[in-house]
Amino acid sequence: MNITQQISTEVAKLLSGNSTYNSYDSRWRYMLESYIGGMEYREGGHLTRYQLETDAEYGARLRATPLENHCASIVNTYNSFLFREQPIREFESLEGMPELYSFLEDVDFEGRNIDQFMKDVHTWASVFGHCWMMLVKPNVGSATRAEDQAQGIRPYASLLTPQVVLDWEYTRKPNGEYKLYYFKYIEDINGDVTTIREWWDEAVKTTIINTSKDNIEHQYVEPNGLGSIPAVCAYNKRSSYRGIGVSDITDIADYQRLIYNYLSEWEQLVRLSVHPSLVKTPDTNAGIGAGSMIEVPNDTDGSLKPYYLEYSGASVDAIQSGIEHAVSAIDKMANTGAVRATESKKISGVAMETEFELLNARLSEKADNLELAEEQLWKLWCVYMEREWEGVIDYPGSFNIRDTAHEIEQLRVAYEAAEPGSVAARGVQKRVTEWLDFEQEELAELTKEVTPHIMQSLTGELRAVTTQSQHQELISMGWTEYTQGMNNE
Repeated sequence: MNITQQISTEVAKLLSGNSTYNSYDSRWRYMLESYIGGMEYREGGHLTRYQLETDAEYGARLRATPLENHCASIVNTYNSFLFREQPIREFESLEGMPELYSFLEDVDFEGRNIDQFMKDVHTWASVFGHCWMMLVKPNVGSATRAEDQAQGIRPYASLLTPQVVLDWEYTRKPNGEYKLYYFKYIEDINGDVTTIREWWDEAVKTTIINTSKDNIEHQYVEPNGLGSIPAVCAYNKRSSYRGIGVSDITDIADYQRLIYNYLSEWEQLVRLSVHPSLVKTPDTNAGIGAGSMIEVPNDTDGSLKPYYLEYSGASVDAIQSGIEHAVSAIDKMANTGAVRATESKKISGVAMETEFELLNARLSEKADNLELAEEQLWKLWCVYMEREWEGVIDYPGSFNIRDTAHEIEQLRVAYEAAEPGSVAARGVQKRVTEWLDFEQEELAELTKEVTPHIMQSLTGELRAVTTQSQHQELISMGWTEYTQGMNNE
């Protein structure tokens, strides 16, 4: 084997992934296209191709078919709940370090703060099932921390999707712990130049490859001063394979593709019903569109007159029914039927509450996985800074998902059915007060006691009042303060 063949073999090996990567690569590409939509989805060619359909006809059908992107909708819905409240971060002994605040404000030297970075981590973990976080501190030969601060040197994070992580291997330590001992990923692609980086506990090898020339332009090895591989796998949900997670949209993407094909058939059906196919001889001139004229030669055989083919296939209603079923299946799989509904549904209160609880459980599991991944990231950060991690990362553990409109309606019905001034009526008022979330000062003003007095309605009914809120409520209903002798006029 000559040198050129050796280089080609080495380049191919560097650019290839392990067997697990090769098994999942096409599926990851499909899920990425399903989440991004737009041109990427169209170029993926996810429409079923007709028999004898030309490339031009297939391309025209791709351009004419819209995409209902349920994958992006589901992921964005989860994000909106997970990051509605900011996670609690307590750093204990790390407080006051300039590097800490710099890292919190700009995690990756690209302007993303820690919340934005972790939100992106969740997004891609939700799409692919997992993603990787690398934490690196440049080695510029500084002897002291002051020199690092003067040059702006500190650890920074990088987010790696599974598509760029080509190889990873775990080993089991004597104490039973699994440790990542080899990691290879594509660090950068700039035109024809691809940078591959490989990590071991002792060393880091960087290889710069020119893919157009199929050769290695530069390769160098640096010592790994950390003594371990600074990579964290952030799981959406763990699978049976180490380093592989379970995506939220793995099945939803298939239903989305089904709807995409339904919409193509819908568009074709409308086109055929409005402009049916015309059968004619080559010499016959026929226009296109409603009210078009058809001109036939004078010597045309009467049996060859042009005629339309009447379409009698599936109806638009049948396709619409199929789309509605697919959307309903997506909502059931994602537990988002109640929060994504655009119109009222006939669903019992128990069923709706159960769906909210299922979604709450799913979100809680996601929050736990994000919390674990971020804690691992901070432990690596502390190793770089020669500190001990003593802090706490706490993501919300429960998500208050409620059908507010339904609850308010129930309270209104209960209040109208209760006897005015009764315990039940006051209980409803208390629930409404809690729902409105008054400030302490406002609540104190409403509930403060006033001099007990009697209020009188327009019909002469009398009622004792002891709080400001009771007084204001009766005033709004036209009641007045009762004075002895007023009814005897």
